[in-house]
Amino acid sequence: MDQAQTREAKQGPLAGIRIVEFHGLGPAPFAGMLLADMGADVLRITRHGGSDDSDFDTTTSRNRNVLTLDLKQDCDAQAALALCCAADVLIEGFRPGVMERLGLGPDSVRAKAPGLVYARMTGWGQEGPLARAAGHDINYIALSGALAAIGTEETGPLPPLNLVGDYGGGALYLVMGILAALIERARSGEGQVVDCAMCDGVTSLMSAFYDMRAHGRWNLRRSSNLLDGAAPFYCTYECADGRYIAVGAIELPFWRELCRRVGLNQTDAAARDDTSSWPRIKASLAGIFRQRTQAEWCALLENGDTCVSPILDLDEAALHPHMRARTAFVDVGGSMQPSPSPRFSRTPLARPSVARPLVPAEALKLWNASVS
Repeated sequence: MDQAQTREAKQGPLAGIRIVEFHGLGPAPFAGMLLADMGADVLRITRHGGSDDSDFDTTTSRNRNVLTLDLKQDCDAQAALALCCAADVLIEGFRPGVMERLGLGPDSVRAKAPGLVYARMTGWGQEGPLARAAGHDINYIALSGALAAIGTEETGPLPPLNLVGDYGGGALYLVMGILAALIERARSGEGQVVDCAMCDGVTSLMSAFYDMRAHGRWNLRRSSNLLDGAAPFYCTYECADGRYIAVGAIELPFWRELCRRVGLNQTDAAARDDTSSWPRIKASLAGIFRQRTQAEWCALLENGDTCVSPILDLDEAALHPHMRARTAFVDVGGSMQPSPSPRFSRTPLARPSVARPLVPAEALKLWNASVS
């Protein structure tokens, strides 16, 4: 990596923050990507001989230097320990006890580096009856009340990809915890352990829905509530070409504008707050939306105060005029990837780059030079 590339990698509000990420699955690499996008120097330690040794060209691997080590070998374990002790943050996403068995648990590392923020990403947390049980996103959102609320009576619970557990309740809460610990360290000079469990994060994400339930404004029956697809003003409709649009006209002015533009009869338009009328109103709107194609409805509705958007697939999203105007996607090593987010006025983010493999001596040299 030449000096120009090194300077570019340090752009962003986290420039100068050094992070060791132990390669895992799902939320931990995504959290590392977010922090690297914001300018942190992230060094990924990956398993020697593992299937992830050549994982240098994926989106969640970008902006990294990657070091392959066999942590069961003393020399490699010592190299990892030296890197961790020189870091600001350590990220690991293994089951409880794994890092301790490797001699890299928080007590061992923080005894040598008391300022280290030691961030632990798990599904069930570091303690509790399920702490050492296997699981995935679907299990964590099942136990948190989220999965039961998603879907219809006909389909049953539907997993919303792995956005809610792995990335929403996991990676984003992990990043928030890391940043909070770094801010606190600036005052106290001390690091700490961040115990981020996806089951905790998803439960936190459900706060508004637990609040609505407590106030009698959320039914336990799926597809019978304001935000779960039951309301005619907050759901999806099929168009004449078999494609779909999303309608989110919750506020009354937006609903009135939508009804005016599509020609919904006044009886149905006026009954929007009567939940018993929702099935009838949805049926009326469904019939209307099936009369035109998605493109025709977008031309009529998308740029007005109707809260209507086309439902795009993964290939189409990057081509939408709004997404293109905001450069929401960027080419990284020949791969189209989502751009770093959020955006900063004074410390703009660098263009992402593909991950780069290193050897231990090179990693230590580059690590030390990154803050010189």
